[in-house]
Amino acid sequence: QVQLVESGGGSVQPGGSLRLTCAASQRTASPLTMAWYRQFPGQEREYVAGISWNGGHTIYGDAVKGRFSISRDSAGNTVYLQMNSLKVEDTAVYYCAAARPQYDRVIIDYNYWGQGTQVTVSS
Repeated sequence: QVQLVESGGGSVQPGGSLRLTCAASQRTASPLTMAWYRQFPGQEREYVAGISWNGGHTIYGDAVKGRFSISRDSAGNTVYLQMNSLKVEDTAVYYCAAARPQYDRVIIDYNYWGQGTQVTVSS
């Protein structure tokens, strides 16, 4: 069983930055494909960014391209989301997701989810 623990959420003013961290704990050291999603009140989860198991492939949602950056720790299954130039419309609950690798694919069905961390952007 894989457990995901997110941290780094909080409140920031528009134009500011935050970095989210997600650490996966699991019984094996097998690498995972990992991603970030976000959810606005009353809406379904929206894809934010994903990274392949080896870090060689990343895909971003259109709303965050050029502002957010996903990366991972080469030593294990820890993934980061650096969020710059934050906007009010980025306010959401951010979820970490993981799945067993499917080659180098990033747009896949994720079956492990964290509890979510709130990001609030307001002046």
